[in-house]
Amino acid sequence: MYPKPAHRPPTGPVVDVHRPVPLHPGSIAPAPLVPVQPDTVPTVASIVLPDGRVVTGYAVHPAHPEPAAAKPAVSRTAVNAALGGVGFLAVSGGLLLLTTFITALTALVTQLVILAAVVFGGWIAVQVFTGSGRQGGTTVHIRKAVIKRNHFHG
Repeated sequence: MYPKPAHRPPTGPVVDVHRPVPLHPGSIAPAPLVPVQPDTVPTVASIVLPDGRVVTGYAVHPAHPEPAAAKPAVSRTAVNAALGGVGFLAVSGGLLLLTTFITALTALVTQLVILAAVVFGGWIAVQVFTGSGRQGGTTVHIRKAVIKRNHFHG
């Protein structure tokens, strides 16, 4: 039903497969050990313990670290100038933030005052323009009053 597959050579590039070759222990020769003599013969110290035993061993000399490289001396004037510059920059930044804060606070207070003036002015305008419709308050006729020694007589 299906045609038999035809064997065709690959059309792409040929790939070489490399497989690792195991090494046999007999083919590897160990490196020869060469004894190395120390430059100087270490000194041997013997100590007699209080019970009469003698302990012999090599003297251990404490390792002395290499001296650190001497740092060049920095003058106090240079240090003070550097610290002063850093301090000046810190203060300048703080003052810049402070002036920005004061400016924002001033703008806020100004806006609050303007808002209060608008609201209060609107309330007064409402009182003036709607006062003729209601007559529920106390009416004082100043022209009819007679003033004698801080007393009103009507």
